[in-house]
Amino acid sequence: MLKKLLYVLLSIAAALLFFYGFTHAGLDAFVEGIENKTFDLRQSVTAKHRIPSDKIVIITIDDASYEYALDNIGEWPLPRGLYADVVNFVEKQNPKLIAFDMLFVKSAKNNALEDKKLAAVFKKYNNVLTAMNFDYQSEDLRAAQDLPEKLEIKLKNESLDTHFEDNTFLNYRPIVEEIINNTSNIGSVNISRTNDGILRKAPLLVQYHDKFYPQLAFLAGCTALETPINRNLIVDKNSNLLAAGRKIPVDKDGNAILNWYGPRGSYEEVPLYKIIKKMNGEGVELTADFNDKIVFVGMTANSLFDLKTTPTDKLFPGVEVLATYVNNILDNNFVTKAGTLCTILLSVVISLIIGFITLKFVSVSAMVFLTLLTYMGYTIFTFQMMKHFNLWVELVSPLMFATIVFIAMLIVKYLIKSKDFEQQYKLATTDGLTGLYNHRYFQEQMTSALEHAKRYETEFSLIIIDIDYFKKFNDNFGHQCGDRVLRAVAQTLKKNVRATDIVCRYGGEEMSIILPNIGHEDAVFTAQKLCKMVSEQEVRTNTDKTTNVTISLGVSTYPQDAETTQGMIKSADERLYHAKENGRNQVCGD
Repeated sequence: MLKKLLYVLLSIAAALLFFYGFTHAGLDAFVEGIENKTFDLRQSVTAKHRIPSDKIVIITIDDASYEYALDNIGEWPLPRGLYADVVNFVEKQNPKLIAFDMLFVKSAKNNALEDKKLAAVFKKYNNVLTAMNFDYQSEDLRAAQDLPEKLEIKLKNESLDTHFEDNTFLNYRPIVEEIINNTSNIGSVNISRTNDGILRKAPLLVQYHDKFYPQLAFLAGCTALETPINRNLIVDKNSNLLAAGRKIPVDKDGNAILNWYGPRGSYEEVPLYKIIKKMNGEGVELTADFNDKIVFVGMTANSLFDLKTTPTDKLFPGVEVLATYVNNILDNNFVTKAGTLCTILLSVVISLIIGFITLKFVSVSAMVFLTLLTYMGYTIFTFQMMKHFNLWVELVSPLMFATIVFIAMLIVKYLIKSKDFEQQYKLATTDGLTGLYNHRYFQEQMTSALEHAKRYETEFSLIIIDIDYFKKFNDNFGHQCGDRVLRAVAQTLKKNVRATDIVCRYGGEEMSIILPNIGHEDAVFTAQKLCKMVSEQEVRTNTDKTTNVTISLGVSTYPQDAETTQGMIKSADERLYHAKENGRNQVCGD
């Protein structure tokens, strides 16, 4: 059992080395890509069990509102004063906050009066938020500007793993100056995507000119939980951002992994055109209640191109991403990804189970079935951890690791089985004292040699050997000396015949040699050579003295002496006795 456990541990160690080489050969991105897809699948399943917050309402510029604007207001974009009117309209119901997922940047189409009208609502209401955007644009196109200190987050970073490298930007796209002057409620709308283009996480803070600024949804979520927002934040030693009574796990770039609440359209939506009609007194009924709600204003129209791909939908509006982000803050349920040590431990545990199954069961189908059952169980475990604990436990790496171990254990098991078979076969076919083949094997090989000789019309010979005066050795020197004599003669015979010749212990002190493809004359010559070599050999007795041993030999050949195995044995045996009766220590071949 200990030996088998050692094989399992060695297989795991080999798998660790293989996997380490695999992931460090540039293929880790391949594994990560598959792992991300399993995350998407888990999110799609578990999202059905999450309830979107009823505290979030989205005023959508949907396809209908876009068409209405073109038909009734004019070309896109809408006059910014219209958004000011919307804010004034919604504020009558006392929302918790209103956040624009829109960039009110300077452009050739700007109307100064409209900009001032919009800027005025930011000064009038301290619960209205808007967006800004950072990029890597060269200063040849746009000079990088410093932002007011009031927008900045003072961050104390105690983590050695979080560096915000991918969320560090070189330039800023200016928004209307009056808005910046009138409010500090401005957050970035920069979003992080993985290499496959799917949005799974979002930054909490971005870095610009060595200073930190909040992401719009992070700003909105914190504003909803506390007023005013605390702009002195900490990333602790465990890479958790401490904000608004929340402990939000972040990666090395300051991103948080989002939990999703379903496909697009999960939140209550109010088309902008209905609000415009309501403001114009057209008698449109609005079912939405904005009281104490977090209200987002943003685009969901497919034609306006503000769409992302997320784990739960291929076309997910950016404003709904921000709503999901805020929902995570409200519910305090950001996803935490299990660390490398946890992944390694789980890989080892699964591998031990797989190793036990592989060694325990003989049937390959049973091994495969139980291994797949183990894989299924682990997969369900990862789904449950995501569903109940918001924990992203890696699925791909442990299963790949376990598969490597499974293959390694199959090879080990085959080698063990092969070795055991060889051992059992050796025990079944050899004599324990002399190391020669036993009588049963002798009979099998005689039959095989005879069939071969008949098929190919060749000769083969048989030598039967008897140790002279063997009983005297046992009587005079004891059975231990007799055993030494048997072993000595056996070794002499084995060392002085061809590799294809089969030396057997025929019984007692008798031995035999099957010589394939050897005629009678050559067989007699071989027997004489062996007789001479044995007679020259000395054997130690129990009195530490040495003595000489002699043998008598009888030779028979197929087909001239007999055409059956029994006939061959009888012929060689008769000649052996003839040799013994005529003085021993000689060969009889006639």
